[in-house]
Amino acid sequence: MSALDKWYAYAETHDAQALWDLLAPDAVFESPVVHTPQRGREIAYKYLVGAMHVLGGDGFRYVGEWRKANGAVLEFEREIDGIRINGVDMISWNDEGQITHFKVMVRPLKAINLLHQLMGAELQKL
Repeated sequence: MSALDKWYAYAETHDAQALWDLLAPDAVFESPVVHTPQRGREIAYKYLVGAMHVLGGDGFRYVGEWRKANGAVLEFEREIDGIRINGVDMISWNDEGQITHFKVMVRPLKAINLLHQLMGAELQKL
């Protein structure tokens, strides 16, 4: 199973151990609301688990996909509190099939502001 297939499986199941195993020890996560890259498996894991709690409910869906040998861009949509969130996950992985870099970009501004608020609350729990 490819790294991308494993990511899709995680997005479906929310299997925390599968996510942990999928992340490289030196994984980097870039958030649309935090200006510095978050470095290391532990922090990348926390952000991705938090994001899945916030975004991964009913109505979350990937609507586009662009692939290259060791990476992909996945476009997603979700509506929360009447605000339509549109974004992309830019994912890179190594030859061992582990995610090395995960960048999220979101639009419009109302969606970014909402996610900033919801993710802040979610990360406080983790």
